[in-house]
Amino acid sequence: MLREGEKAPAFTLPDDNGEVRDLSDFADKKKVIYFYPRDNTPGCTKEACGFRDMYETILATGAVVIGISPDSVRSHASFKTRYDLPFFLLSDPEKKVIRAYGALTVRKVKGEEKERVRRCTYIIDEHDVIRAVFPDVRPEEHAREVLEILSRME
Repeated sequence: MLREGEKAPAFTLPDDNGEVRDLSDFADKKKVIYFYPRDNTPGCTKEACGFRDMYETILATGAVVIGISPDSVRSHASFKTRYDLPFFLLSDPEKKVIRAYGALTVRKVKGEEKERVRRCTYIIDEHDVIRAVFPDVRPEEHAREVLEILSRME
């Protein structure tokens, strides 16, 4: 995992419309970058809908929300439409950005090691410096936790 005070790694990934997005596209804003395992699963849906429900309040703090998972652009588009998500979902099927942000873990399943995306979030300031890290997220409460930190940031 990356730490507070570190520079956020740059990235370039396609969004839910297939348009390429860079970290630099959001240079003048605070960024809530959250990593999640998979579209349309119970925990990931709760987390995304939590951000959706607080999105206007989050925007008012000068922040944008960006979700990243290994799912395809098509999957993201469907997920976004199904739950009326107002923020970007970026596709990282090769898990390069997920790995760079320390959001990839390895777990043993039936004696076999499998990669798994860790549900975690970074709050990044306008200068791309990490200001807060949430290494283990509880989907039901997470948007409120993020909003509390954003509200205290200058």
